[in-house]
Amino acid sequence: MKDHAELSEEFNKDEPRVDWHDETLWFIREKRDKAVHTIPEWEWLRETGSQIKNNVLSNLSVYLEQFELNAQANGVKVHWAANAAEHNDIVLSILKKHQVDRMVKSKSMLTEECHLNDFLTGNGIEVIDSDLGERIVQLANEAPSHIVLPCIHKKKEEIGDLFHEFLGTAAGESDPQVLTEAARQHLRETFMTRKVALTGVNFAVAETGEFVVCTNEGNADMGAHLSEVHIASMGIEKIIPERQHLGVFLRLLTRSATGQPITTYSSHFMKPREGQEMHIILVDNGRSRQLGRADFRNSLKCIRCGSCMNTCPVYRRSGGHSYHTAISGPIGAILAPNLDMKDYADLPFASTLCGSCSNVCPVKIDIHEQLYKWRQVLVKDGYVSPVKAISMKAMAFTFANPTVFEVAGKSGRWFMKNFPSMVSNKLNPWYKEREMPEPPKESFREWYSKNRKKP
Repeated sequence: MKDHAELSEEFNKDEPRVDWHDETLWFIREKRDKAVHTIPEWEWLRETGSQIKNNVLSNLSVYLEQFELNAQANGVKVHWAANAAEHNDIVLSILKKHQVDRMVKSKSMLTEECHLNDFLTGNGIEVIDSDLGERIVQLANEAPSHIVLPCIHKKKEEIGDLFHEFLGTAAGESDPQVLTEAARQHLRETFMTRKVALTGVNFAVAETGEFVVCTNEGNADMGAHLSEVHIASMGIEKIIPERQHLGVFLRLLTRSATGQPITTYSSHFMKPREGQEMHIILVDNGRSRQLGRADFRNSLKCIRCGSCMNTCPVYRRSGGHSYHTAISGPIGAILAPNLDMKDYADLPFASTLCGSCSNVCPVKIDIHEQLYKWRQVLVKDGYVSPVKAISMKAMAFTFANPTVFEVAGKSGRWFMKNFPSMVSNKLNPWYKEREMPEPPKESFREWYSKNRKKP
């Protein structure tokens, strides 16, 4: 499997696309800034949301059991899944029970994490993603590249080509309004003919046993309300204690994600309508393990707004697919190693540690600090390449010995001045995307010794 560096290098071959991707996501980051600056109590909301989530993580089992009891009292069938395989088997068993081989699905990053689409397709079930961005990447046989904007990496002309091939639009058509209308007509038939609909869950309320799904397209509502069976897939960290807490998180979520005051649809599901069956699957899949990691448990506060991706200079210039995991960007880089340290050991190093992700996080996750801590864990446990491990040890030795540090500094400046190709070459990945700086005439230590005032 290719790592982040190799995949981002492929993405960077198309320089105009990289520039456009970077500018588009930064535009969304700017919208977020404008939206939050209109709310004087924004920092209070962030702190309140963070503290509510602290309470949830400290009492997770209590709130989950309370939610289960209340949901069952509402007529909802509650399932528990320890991992992705159990989640997928539960979904398949419900479909088989109702003798269904077609299903409509709204956006759910948990099902992406569980690779549900591939699993169901392999078992003869046709799955149609009804979120427009998700449907686009599904037609392209790709994974989402962003948790809120799944097809942000694609231009309208490419989407037009996909729709011409699969939906029968005119060749060369790239007008967003025309393409959106084609998608509406295509999906309307799907909503009307699917007996089972699956949605994700943004928030679940322990107090009432209800869950909330936030969308801008209304596709989750169309699927759920027109189906005979509604399945909701939920990570166990999505629980909140009381309904009144929704006001905090709904104000935080969309402003952080897209700069909107609120999502167009914030739909509450509490009980199945008459004649309908409703299921909710509570999924662990490594979350309990992450909860037990003192340095990383805060990552479970995440409300999946994507703001850390929109601001991250690495994500914006490397694309979501370079992270080779369902949740990309900075938050994904601290969630993925919890699932598999070996496969995702590269991701915590795909960061400048600038801290911008932590600054914009609506629930105050210390993202950049966790990235740094993951690096320490991965190096200590032997999950990085021998070359990197040796390099880190050599650097630590150099920094810890003043004499060695001084000699290394002088040698480096001499080589940069007289033999620049010894430093700036293909063997040094650091200089692939950088221009070599002009070597300084003297080190700070030399300057200080020469200029300090003597007593």
